[in-house]
Amino acid sequence: MIIEVRTYRLKPGSVAEVENRFGEALRDRVKVSPLGAFFHTEVGPLNRIIHCWPYENLGERTRLRGEAMKLPGWPPKIQEFLEEMESKIIIPAPFSPKLEERRLGNLYEIRTYTMLPGAAPTVTEKWAERIEGRTKLSPLAFCGHTELGGLNQWIHVWAYKDAAERFAIRDQARATGAWPPATRGQFVKQENMFVIPAEFSPLR
Repeated sequence: MIIEVRTYRLKPGSVAEVENRFGEALRDRVKVSPLGAFFHTEVGPLNRIIHCWPYENLGERTRLRGEAMKLPGWPPKIQEFLEEMESKIIIPAPFSPKLEERRLGNLYEIRTYTMLPGAAPTVTEKWAERIEGRTKLSPLAFCGHTELGGLNQWIHVWAYKDAAERFAIRDQARATGAWPPATRGQFVKQENMFVIPAEFSPLR
């Protein structure tokens, strides 16, 4: 299984219109393959939409994207609003939940950690030791390392009811010693952002 995470930077003020057009076009697109999640940024880099697509492998991704491009309404008519497009291919960690329709929270946090080259196996192992205790506090949406796009990245997505719950749970995790794993020396850069799921997002 792989997850393609596509991030589009939009012209300021256009997010609502783009989300609306995307949702309309999606009705035919999901007949080809399912959408995993769709977000727009609320805190962090603004004017972004992020859509996540699960595939069995790169070959299936190529085939299904080719089929989708034959649809009369796909891709959505949002080109006038696009400033920049980025795609990453993520290999989910063994403990990552399947990216499918779930109702987890109103606010999602996407954390992107840049690892030292070759650190992915160590990070995966250390996280596997602690993830059960951490997910008792709040659900993990998905997690894994990049295979294509920005390399050596560890991306994990967490769901919360709201920002207040997010801060309380993170404090609780640190206080109990359940988190974080002993991986701090494996990372050279850490970034995060808060994102809001669209009404049509399967992951909400």
